[in-house]
Formats: sequence, structure tokens, C-alpha cells
Amino acid sequence: MISEHFFTMVTRLLLILLLSGLIGFERELKNHSAGFRTHILVGIGSCLMMLLSLYGFKDFLNFDYVRYDPARIPSYVVSGVGFLGAGTIMVYGGTIRGLTTAASIWAVAGLGLVVGAGMYDIAVITTIIILLSLVFLNNLEKLIVRSSSIHVLEIIVSKDFKADELIRLMFKHEIDIQNIDFAKSDTELRRIFVKIKPSESSLITILMDEASKLVGVQSITRRV
Repeated sequence: MISEHFFTMVTRLLLILLLSGLIGFERELKNHSAGFRTHILVGIGSCLMMLLSLYGFKDFLNFDYVRYDPARIPSYVVSGVGFLGAGTIMVYGGTIRGLTTAASIWAVAGLGLVVGAGMYDIAVITTIIILLSLVFLNNLEKLIVRSSSIHVLEIIVSKDFKADELIRLMFKHEIDIQNIDFAKSDTELRRIFVKIKPSESSLITILMDEASKLVGVQSITRRV
């Protein structure tokens, strides 16, 4: 009942459990949509597919008409895991979130295939590189974003709201408007996303305070 490769396969599954768990734990700490369990399941699942591709068809190799291609199943894993990553990408008006988590899921799938193939050394090195990138480059990215990013004001308004009043208010404070998006809604309320270039924090605070007093404005929040 136990395969001759049983202990080899168990070792690889346990290793990818550890490696994918480390990456998932980092995402979990930052409260991302795909965290600890998601990354572990993707890693173990892809590792299992790789083990199936390597050892699952050994008994059929005695037939002359059977063609054995160990890379066939893994190729479908690489392309198929994309739907999970797409599920973590969310759009808030002019802001897109979840791209890094989607990329980490795709990378964990690759780790699962690599561990399943027995390439332990490169899997460990890759995990270290991914963790260092997620932890340290995230802090560097925040510094860059603070100095050069575009701010997005999310404004929830009713049907009484007049957009020209908001635009006049921004011109009054010399705010550089990049774009204005109107999001559809099934209710009477609408969402407006206004992209503006960075200004002094106090100036944006004053703008938000005055904009919240306009007729029809229900709430206003700032995203970076």
C-alpha cells in the first residue's frame, strides 16, 4: 500500500508546507486577503501535482505506446493558478490593491513545483529572497510612495451633489487634479474618486473638511 517513493514525497510536502507557510504568514501579518492558509494550500497543491507528474505514471511506462512527459502537468499548474491570484486583486476607484499578494501566490505555486521536483536548495534560497523582498522592499516602497504617489479622495455623494462645486473648491486651494472617476451604484448614493497630486498634508485636510460640508456629500476619505 505504501509507494517506494513515499518518504521522499512526504519530505517534499513537509518542506513546501514550511516554505509556503513562511510567505503566507508574512501576508497574514499585514491582513491581506490571501494569507497563511491560502499560500499553504497553493504550495502543497502544486507540489502534489509535481509529485503526480514524476511518480504517478511509473506503472504505465512498460507499454511502448505510452509517452511520458513530466513537465505536462506542471505547465497547467503555472497557468491555472492565475485565477487565485486574480481573486486577490481589488480595485478601489483609481487604486489597485492585491497585486503583490497575487504575485506571491504565483511564486508559491512555483516553489511547490520546484520542491516536488526535489530541488530543495533553490527552493530555500528563493523563499529567502521572496521574504526579504516582501519585508524590506515594502518599507522602501512606502518611502517612495510618500514622496511621489498620487492621492485618491473617495467621496460618497447623494443625487443632490454638484460636481462643479467640488472642482471650484479644489481650484480655490490650487489642488492639481489628475482624474475624476464616477462609480456606478445600485442605490441613490454614488462614489467619486478624485486623483490629485501630493500637496501639503494640512492643505488636503482643509480641503476635505470644506468638501464634507458641500451639499450632497455623505463622506470623504483619502487613500494613498
